[in-house]
Parts: sequence; structure tokens; C-alpha cells
Amino acid sequence: MDSTVVITGGTRGIGRAVADAFAERGAQVVICGREIERVEQAVEQLNTDHENVSGLAVDVRDESAVQRLFEHAEERGGSIDIVVANAAINHGTPGEMPLDGESYEQFDETLATNVRGVFSTLKEAVPRLASDGRLLVPSGSVARKAKKAMGSYAVSKAAAEAIARGFSVDIDQPVCVVDPGLVATDLTGIQKARDAADIAPLYLWVATEANPEAIDGEIVDLRMWKQSTR
Repeated sequence: MDSTVVITGGTRGIGRAVADAFAERGAQVVICGREIERVEQAVEQLNTDHENVSGLAVDVRDESAVQRLFEHAEERGGSIDIVVANAAINHGTPGEMPLDGESYEQFDETLATNVRGVFSTLKEAVPRLASDGRLLVPSGSVARKAKKAMGSYAVSKAAAEAIARGFSVDIDQPVCVVDPGLVATDLTGIQKARDAADIAPLYLWVATEANPEAIDGEIVDLRMWKQSTR
């Protein structure tokens, strides 16, 4: 797979599983996370099998850091083929975060990372994106259907989806939302759910095989993936 892939929030959970899947296919993979120790550990572990992964410590709220991330990726593999704007945070336990009880500080930090971070990731990617490149924004049903006590996380995911739709009509390359359903990660706090490694093939399919016109501006979920790959 002769591609350059950038995955924000790639040190654990879904981002880590997707990074592993792309690296296994031979792509040049660049990941990032806030903590340099986590980034270095993830890169070392991924390169045990692949040797084509690199990473930087990046806070997606800082556009200059995001710019450096894409400059690094471009230096390693040329034009960017695939971007997964995966970095996100969540304060508290899902289902126990009533919006009226959330602090202004937590609200601002969540939106800065999960919304502005997605915007900065896509914005910095576009000038370096290959003509057949693709931008993927992970999300979930909480962005579209109100669920009790999901706080600013739900708000941020709705806004992230709006950003994806906006970019989809403003650039030539396809931009889509990827909804993998319930996945067991530190972010979701859900234990009885799909393993992140099990949904990584969904991301691979969206990034490499799905019809670009069919996914552009759309929400790609497990049902669409399974129906298209029967």
C-alpha cells in the first residue's frame, strides 16, 4: 500500500488500531498524541512489526503543532493520502455527564479539542492532500440523537460532523464521517462493546475501497460497510 496516512489521537483506542491496520498494509503512517511518552511507546510497539510508523507530540488545539505534523508526514511520504481526524477527549463517564452540570472549563476544553481540533486537522491537511486523498472524521450516533447525560461530548461530535460536511462541499476530495458504533475504549468507558481492532477494517475500506462519490459528505457506518462488502 503506497500511501501516506496521518492519524491524530493515534496512541490508543481506535486511532491505535487503525494505525496498526494501515501499517500492516505497508502505508507510511504518522500518528500523534499529546504526551510524547505515549507517542514514543506507540511508535516503538507499532514498528516492532512494521517499521514504517513515526509520530509527534501534538495538541490539535494548536494549529502550528498540527501544521508541523503534516509537514513531517509530507517529508516522510509526499502528498497525504488519508487523514483520520481521530483526536478527541471526554470529561467524565458517558451517561453521567448532564449538560447543565458541566463546567465552562470542561465545555470549552472539549469543544477546543473535538471541534477546533478537527477543523485544524482538516484545514492543515487540505494543502498537502493528494488529488485522490480522503479525509475521515470519526463520530457516533450521539452526534445525531440525544442521549441522556452525554454532556459537551455529544455537542462536540455534532459540530465535528458539521465540519466534515462543510469541507465535503468545499474541496474536491471526499470527506466523510465514520461511525463504527459502540467500541470499547478509554474514551467511551464502555467495556461490553466491539474491540477497536475489529472495526479497523471499516476504516481501511472507507479510505481505500469505498466509492468516493458514495461516501463524500455522508455518514459511513457498519451497515453501509457490510452491505458494500458482501
